Amino acid sequence: MRQISWSGSLKNFRQVLKTCIDQKDLTTGKCLHTLYIKSLIPQLTYIANHFTLLYSKCGRLSSARKAFDATRDPNVFSFNVMIAAYAKESLPHLAHELFDKIPERDLISYNTLISAYAECGNASPALQLFLGMRESGLGMEGVTFSAVITACRDDIGLVKQLHCSALLGGFDYYASVNNALISGYSKNGLFTEAEKVFCEMGDVKDEVSWNSMIVTYGQQREGLKALVLYQGMVHQELYVDMFTLASVLIAFTSMEDLLGGMQFHGQLIKKGFHRNAHVGSGLIDLYSKCGGHMSYCRKVFEEIPDPDLVLWNTMISGYSLNEEFSEEALICFKQMQHAGNFPDDCSFVNIISACSKMSSPSQGRQIHSLVIKSDIPSNKVSINNALVAMYSKCGNLHDARRLFDRMPEHNNVSLNSMIAGYAQHGIGTESLLLFEQMLEKNLAPNTITFVSVLSACAHTGRVEDGKKYFRMMKEEFKIEPEAEHYACMIDLLGRAGKLDEAERFIETMPYNPNVMAWGSFLSACRTHFNIELAEKAASQCLQLDPSNAAPYVVLAHMYARAHKWEEVSRVKRHMRDENLKIRPGCSWIEVDNNIHVFVAEDKSHPMMKNIYEFWEEMSKKIKLAGYVPDVRWVSVGDDGAREEEKEMMVRHHSEKLAVAFGLLTTKDGVPLLVMKNLRICGDCHNAIKIISGVTGREITVRDCYRFHHFKEGECSCGDFW
Repeated sequence: MRQISWSGSLKNFRQVLKTCIDQKDLTTGKCLHTLYIKSLIPQLTYIANHFTLLYSKCGRLSSARKAFDATRDPNVFSFNVMIAAYAKESLPHLAHELFDKIPERDLISYNTLISAYAECGNASPALQLFLGMRESGLGMEGVTFSAVITACRDDIGLVKQLHCSALLGGFDYYASVNNALISGYSKNGLFTEAEKVFCEMGDVKDEVSWNSMIVTYGQQREGLKALVLYQGMVHQELYVDMFTLASVLIAFTSMEDLLGGMQFHGQLIKKGFHRNAHVGSGLIDLYSKCGGHMSYCRKVFEEIPDPDLVLWNTMISGYSLNEEFSEEALICFKQMQHAGNFPDDCSFVNIISACSKMSSPSQGRQIHSLVIKSDIPSNKVSINNALVAMYSKCGNLHDARRLFDRMPEHNNVSLNSMIAGYAQHGIGTESLLLFEQMLEKNLAPNTITFVSVLSACAHTGRVEDGKKYFRMMKEEFKIEPEAEHYACMIDLLGRAGKLDEAERFIETMPYNPNVMAWGSFLSACRTHFNIELAEKAASQCLQLDPSNAAPYVVLAHMYARAHKWEEVSRVKRHMRDENLKIRPGCSWIEVDNNIHVFVAEDKSHPMMKNIYEFWEEMSKKIKLAGYVPDVRWVSVGDDGAREEEKEMMVRHHSEKLAVAFGLLTTKDGVPLLVMKNLRICGDCHNAIKIISGVTGREITVRDCYRFHHFKEGECSCGDFW
């Protein structure tokens, strides 16, 4: 700290104070302030303004306000300094209160307050200030237009109007204005307009312009264009900073180019940027989205000395994106809190997503409680949307709908989550009713909406409705159907037994059908037992993905059912020759906040002896109620066993063991929720349906396709599964 004494001229005093402001030396500045107050020198406005500025720059908002209030005759500069201080702390309403007290506002007053609202994304007051500024006759600057465009960037109509005003006023020569326009157009999906603005900038482009356009191309999945721009920056010897490098990583991620990203990572290490938190977030995003290489993500994370909240959030997001790492997401979330970081809305959205994938109702409720206790506003749409999806995916559609109804506002994501929830639970009527309400509210559906709507139609046999919505998607909303929409339509027709029509639909698709489309058709062929078409579908699946054992498994089951044992042997031989492994089926259930996992013929669980004994007794009861074991659902490789052996095998499928454990370890009347990584087999579906009637329990099974709610001997799917 400097030695301070009141000696020399006032000019020297001001110089020392200015140095404190430049260096953010709060300690010396406070000593100066104390000395100034105790001196006999008259209180001067410009000195008081500098103390306000000092405290503001050092993040001491209350001290800045005290210095401002102590100013005897505040001028416009005094007000502007304090307005800027409030703006810096994202408090535009307090800034506006001061703004209204300024006797004669200047350009800086308006620009500072408009920028404050822009920072908070608050369009309406920013626009009103802009209009008031024009009416007052004050001249405008490029920063005025760039701030108001940024504030209004969610409203594409306003962005276009402001663009016209900027052109008429000659402000299109400001890089900041064009940068705001690029951001506004790209945020609203108007990538061609953003590209046009960038190309017409000419020599006005700055580093922000290039970075904005690289990010835009990344969002548009135009990774090659983004890389070309980056090479152009390097060629022109423009300054490349961490934001540029992070934008290039977005391009590699959008192209799913893991190898290119890894090579670029090597360059970052050589330049020393790999320890930067912003670049680290881009690397974690790359490795988590391109193959789920979470060990690489962890290594990147651990190399950064002081991870900030954004980096923690990216790490949690990476874990939550990859279902097998959902528990790691929870561990990372707790580590973040122990490190002194308070979760923000992004943290909560990511961790709630992880709970959804874990299908852990208890963890989801705990996170919900934490959200309520946090300082985050209860009306935060993004968090409420995530909670609605979480409750739905954890089998609790009632709480999902209750939370949805209590939300003060809905957006597309809110309605998409609820529509998808009803579709997954097989409640097509409610799903389609919500879709109609969405249209009534003038909320435009997107590609995700139509996947859920078509899925709802498929799971409830609404063939004509499905066709209508597929046409509506293209004709009314000009949304070009993607592979998933075509797969939904094939599934819709196939489930309804319209296999010939489904085949024609595949043949007339505008592009080559992928594994998802042929897989949906193969599943329908199995359901309706059409071996000829199943062979064709399986052949197409294997051409597209030779390492996938599922088509062989389906064919083997169908051949066994038709007693074509030579064909069964041929399929098994192919699988052995190709060294294909069948994905093991597993089921899990949460009891007393602990998750218990089971596989077929499991022997590892400590209660397995009790579970098997319980199941033997339950088998006798459900047989008396009409259950007949369906041995067609034995695993490939076991279909040559004797009939009684096959019956024993289906009896010990993983979902039956999980249900048995749940019945054993919970009180009578408590509903059960079982999760399964594969589709529930027909024998288990029939058995659990009868168990629900015999025991009086509600049992929900979520397989990889949908929810099955078993109650009083019936299933919510109506056996249309």
